[in-house]
Amino acid sequence: MMGVINMAHGEFIMCGAYVTVGLVHGGFPLPLAQLCGTIAAGLIGVLVEVAIVRKFYKRPLDSLLATWGLSLVVTQGMLILVGSSVSGIGTPPGSFMVGEYTFSVYRLILFAGALAALGLIYVVFMRTRFGVYARATMQNPQMAQALGVRVGRVYALSFGLGAALAGFCGALYAPTMTLIPTMGATFVVESFVTVVVGGSNVLLGTAPAGVLLAAVRTALNAWAGQIIGQIGMLIAVIIIIRVLPEGISGFLTRRQR
Repeated sequence: MMGVINMAHGEFIMCGAYVTVGLVHGGFPLPLAQLCGTIAAGLIGVLVEVAIVRKFYKRPLDSLLATWGLSLVVTQGMLILVGSSVSGIGTPPGSFMVGEYTFSVYRLILFAGALAALGLIYVVFMRTRFGVYARATMQNPQMAQALGVRVGRVYALSFGLGAALAGFCGALYAPTMTLIPTMGATFVVESFVTVVVGGSNVLLGTAPAGVLLAAVRTALNAWAGQIIGQIGMLIAVIIIIRVLPEGISGFLTRRQR
């Protein structure tokens, strides 16, 4: 939406996870620590937008190189500061059974958190004045500025919101995974291919694209392991882009007409 390829997005996920775990180790309750991790990632995102990203709007290749360099600096800096790994906090207790299978209650919380994030983004961008300003700024920043919209502030808040969502992801996943400085990179491939498959309308296409690719990968993981699951997901991406060059959102838009 903003004409920027952010290769450092995974580092905001890492930020949310590290802040969450650090605060839990310091005695904070998990929900409060997760909230703080989300806010910390959002605030850092605003600073990154003002200091670096703002200079590269509508220059996707330049933004890719700049944010990739930022990703390398942050990753190596964290390796120096905190080491190769940080002791985790463990998944909160609680489970339930469906037939012969046992599932963690916290996994349901992750699912609910994803739905809540999607709902929040829809409300913010489609039902609030800020959402109108943001969509106008993304479509035609010169016209929006001429009509009195503070374009720079809208860009900073929008980028910060994206960083906060990444931090929220890391905060939610923190109890379920090993924390290492390169952990954000494991999310980047899936994030980018999901957005590409979703199409130009991020709000309309990302959710069904995520569900579709997750179903393909999960089924193949259960059948033949994680490597085959990853390969199968990427093959599915190639097929979908070949069949639906405008992405899922383009297909849905044509159907609505």
